[in-house]
Amino acid sequence: MGFAPLDPVLHNQLRLAVVSLLIAVDEADFTYLLERTGATRGNLSVQLTKLKEAGYLEITKGYKDNYPNTRSRLTKAGIKAFERYVKAIKGYLQ
Repeated sequence: MGFAPLDPVLHNQLRLAVVSLLIAVDEADFTYLLERTGATRGNLSVQLTKLKEAGYLEITKGYKDNYPNTRSRLTKAGIKAFERYVKAIKGYLQ
């Protein structure tokens, strides 16, 4: 029996951290993700874009108290990808 392949989009520490945080909440703003991951603004922005391009994330930009506000939420595809990733990892541990 072989090992299931790991999703290359999620098999990145920061992207996996972001998806792990978002799986537990409906949505989160950029500052929340920045604080929780400890990433730099530039790196977080790049990784959010990669998750969006993969169809795993929806990003909405707006304003909150006259300041720019970027919010992220997982798509159904993102949730399914995370579930498959976790299942594959569990297979490695058995």
